[in-house]
Amino acid sequence: MNTKPLIFSSLLLALGATGGYWLASKDHSPQMPGPAATAEKKALYWYDPMFPQQRFDQPGKSPFMDMQLVPRYEEDGGDIAGISIDSSVTQNLGMRLATVTLGSLDREIQAAGILTLNNRDVAVVQARNTGFVERVYARANQDVIAAGAPLADILVPDWISAQEDYLALRNSGEPNLVAAAKQRMRLVGMPASLVDKVERSAKLQPLWTVTSPIAGMIEQLDVRQGMTVSSGMSLARINGLDSIWLDVAIPEAQAAHLATGQAVEAYLPGLAGEAINGRISAILPQADLQSRTLRVRVELDNPQGKLRPGQSANVRLAQIATEPRLVVPSEAVIRSGHRALVMLATGNGRYQPTQVMLGQENGQQVEIIQGLEAGQQVVVSGQFLLDSEASLRGIEITSLDDPQTQAPKRALHQAEGEIISLDTDSITLAHGPFKTLSMPGMTMQFPVANARLLAGLKAGDRVRIAVSESDNGLLIEQVHPMEKAVQP
Repeated sequence: MNTKPLIFSSLLLALGATGGYWLASKDHSPQMPGPAATAEKKALYWYDPMFPQQRFDQPGKSPFMDMQLVPRYEEDGGDIAGISIDSSVTQNLGMRLATVTLGSLDREIQAAGILTLNNRDVAVVQARNTGFVERVYARANQDVIAAGAPLADILVPDWISAQEDYLALRNSGEPNLVAAAKQRMRLVGMPASLVDKVERSAKLQPLWTVTSPIAGMIEQLDVRQGMTVSSGMSLARINGLDSIWLDVAIPEAQAAHLATGQAVEAYLPGLAGEAINGRISAILPQADLQSRTLRVRVELDNPQGKLRPGQSANVRLAQIATEPRLVVPSEAVIRSGHRALVMLATGNGRYQPTQVMLGQENGQQVEIIQGLEAGQQVVVSGQFLLDSEASLRGIEITSLDDPQTQAPKRALHQAEGEIISLDTDSITLAHGPFKTLSMPGMTMQFPVANARLLAGLKAGDRVRIAVSESDNGLLIEQVHPMEKAVQP
């Protein structure tokens, strides 16, 4: 009997029963509840990570890069008013703050200079009359000579005839004729020393020895043996060495507060450790177009002749103390190609990138012309990390055009008056009415905003003043002298 078909049929029947039971069990098994749907995040805006400052109201493709815009959610820190940093993170980053203060920005300028000749200490030797060079002494350009050193011997024919006339009349017994002959020697150009020599020696002096009138260096020597010279011709140029000029190149940004008379210290490589003191004698009016520097002239005494034109020098100039101004540590400023920023601490762990306008700097502190107020705090360590985070988040920078960063202008009120007395920082006036203040005329003392306003004024002068209202009363901002009426 063949049993294989029977066994195969039994297996199929068993598999079918098992599958039916599994399906029935699956359909009737209890269902487990699924997880609750999470609340959908709310996007504040969309942005391109490569250009985070540009924001979009709708998702889509970036117009800048071949990529989709990324949403910024509220819980991701989408507040554009600044960056919020936890206090523990602040400590880990080692962030430090500094307060914006009013201070004097005294500084020392270091610059390079070159020694040059003092062009005010110059003597030019000229021919007094037409003549012939008989001898030239052993001199050359840049020789250092003493006062009275001989340069050349010149024969002047006109002087010889004048001397002969004088010598012929010298013993004539006619004092008037002798005086006239002596005067003629002077009129033809003979120097007083040569006239005296003829008078003392009673002999003809055919040669005139040209000498240097001052001690110094021969800058130019234009006389040669055998040449003919004419009246007024330049024979030599002597430059004195008792004092030397030091030309110093000062960058334009550091030259604003320089003044004549300011003390200067110069150090020369050849005189190691020796400070040479001088003062600014002139600030030249033209700037160098290539180096963008101003030339400052310093006059240095040179009694021992140690200073030589052409030598280089390292120069220190102590700037004059300026009026108090807003300053912050230099390290607090983030400088880019077109603007300067600071990270302003606004309180409660929040920081706002703020644009500032910089002024003078002394290496440790920098002046803030616009953008901050006294008492505010800025980040001086870790500010670059905050700036990077602000850029990634697209946080807006407080610009200088923001009305909150601009100090309000105070209104000015004008009146006329007569000065009763002056003090270093105040003025007593018998003034007329301030019409815009509804204030009658009276005599009172006013403080001035700047003591320089009082320069050149004296008691009895008539002036027109402009005042502003301050916490301490009326403050004079402007003073304009008035012309006095002509008495009949």
